[in-house]
Amino acid sequence: MNQRKTASVKLPADVFLEAESLGLDVAQLCEKKLRDEIKMLKEQDWNRQNANFLAAYNSKVEQEDVALQEWRAF
Repeated sequence: MNQRKTASVKLPADVFLEAESLGLDVAQLCEKKLRDEIKMLKEQDWNRQNANFLAAYNSKVEQEDVALQEWRAF
């Protein structure tokens, strides 16, 4: 079951009214944008934590080419 929490968000009246007039679901849009932001921050964190590995791997690929390159169909 997807447990929900209530959050109070204060928006400028003109932004809320325009969103409402365009038929936007403010709560749904806020959730989507928050999920996108969380995903991006987690990806950035993962990249920071694995920067040394990524650099070493990329260097190896540059020097030795991609593993099993000769077997690639394209």
